[in-house]
Amino acid sequence: MNFAFLKAKLRNLSWLPQRSSHLRLGAKGERAAARYLRKRKHRILARNYLCPYGEIDLVSSCDGFIVFVEVKTRTDASWQDPLEIVNEAKWRRVHRAAQAFLTRCVQGDPPCRFDLITVVWPKGSSASIEHFESAYEPG
Repeated sequence: MNFAFLKAKLRNLSWLPQRSSHLRLGAKGERAAARYLRKRKHRILARNYLCPYGEIDLVSSCDGFIVFVEVKTRTDASWQDPLEIVNEAKWRRVHRAAQAFLTRCVQGDPPCRFDLITVVWPKGSSASIEHFESAYEPG
């Protein structure tokens, strides 16, 4: 049976959930952020880590740190101040998810930090990436 044909046929049915354009843009931005981090000697440990407390876009390790990264992708740079994009409630969810990740996946008590990466990707142009290390300090 030709599953590719069936899959293409099902994709065109209106009742199936479709990924919206902002979700596609977000996924594209997360891939660009992961490439950016790898070029800067980060080792990607997890993408879209999901637990009952929330989601972490990227988890990496670099220079002995476990780095929890929130990625925000926009098509327009003038939308908002980069450091105000993620509110305190979102950072708390990321922090709780990070605690779950550490409990479940990491031995010992390594130093951690919470970074923000903004990706501005205007239509028809290349991405501009800004990396804010230690954008959030828990507690």
